[in-house]
Amino acid sequence: MNITDVRVFLTSRGGATKAFASVTFDDCFVVKDLRIVDGKNGLFVAMPSRRDQSGEFRDICHPINTETRNCIQDAVLDKYNQEIA
Repeated sequence: MNITDVRVFLTSRGGATKAFASVTFDDCFVVKDLRIVDGKNGLFVAMPSRRDQSGEFRDICHPINTETRNCIQDAVLDKYNQEIA
């Protein structure tokens, strides 16, 4: 599966969330509402999530291995850095 498009939407809100992103795979499947977060160790990409009945956040979708997570994160952060340059 290849990443064929990344779109980044900067946010003007204060706080740790710097932007939202959408990632398209193979021009046929899109994942929206990824968040670009400025954490303790720098920027990272948080997967889309929602709050469950106990109040905890649960990912709606997420990569199941480190290689895929890194591929998505690198593509999203590269696009984010282009947008803020």
